[in-house]
Amino acid sequence: MNTHGVWAIYRFEMARSLRTIWQSVATPVITTSLYFVVFGGAIGSRISTVGGVGYGSFIVPGLIMLSLLTQSISNASIGIYFPKFTGTVFELLSAPVTAMEMVAGFVGAAATKSIVLGLLILATSALFVPLHVEHPLAMIAFLVLTSVTFSLFGFIIGIWANGFEQLSVVPALLVTPLTFLGGAFYSIDMLPQPWRTISLFNPVVYLISGFRWSFFGKGDVSIGLSLGVTAAFMVACLLAIAAIFRTGWRLKN
Repeated sequence: MNTHGVWAIYRFEMARSLRTIWQSVATPVITTSLYFVVFGGAIGSRISTVGGVGYGSFIVPGLIMLSLLTQSISNASIGIYFPKFTGTVFELLSAPVTAMEMVAGFVGAAATKSIVLGLLILATSALFVPLHVEHPLAMIAFLVLTSVTFSLFGFIIGIWANGFEQLSVVPALLVTPLTFLGGAFYSIDMLPQPWRTISLFNPVVYLISGFRWSFFGKGDVSIGLSLGVTAAFMVACLLAIAAIFRTGWRLKN
């Protein structure tokens, strides 16, 4: 494995984020604080607990997951789109690095930024509500697995996009609505039928439920099913990326 090549891509992407530290870190943290003020203050005053957990604490995993999904996709898609836009992607394709080494560099940097952001939001949340992580290792595992999976998905979007507008289409029109409808601010057990059953077709439900389980030891679906759905989506993204590099779709033509 060409570790020097992977490290060069990774370091370049991390340096790019440091140049936009306000946009990359401060903005999501401030936005999360506003969510606590609005949702925790307005709704929390009317809903004291959900499943035995205080409402303010209950929404923490959903808020982290909301930022994690959007930032993972954004970081990875922009990371690969700019080389396409400037034409330097051909230098990368002709460099002595394999496709998977290139993906490891871009996706690794995007996932790292998302994980750091998730931990910062977790620390910010502790300023507003009492927090106790019942399964810290599971929480870190879900944080890493989700960041890597959606960074892979963002990498695919960056290759697919033909313009800056398309980079924001999927996060804005698909991922964010699915997150809001996936139990980020409520338990799907609170929904009447048939909406609860319909919610089970939303893949984000399994991500939020598994992450919430790591905090409180309870979720809307089993932890095994949450892990299985997340892992299946990661495999699907890896297969799609392998097909893209094999055919050169949107990269070489």
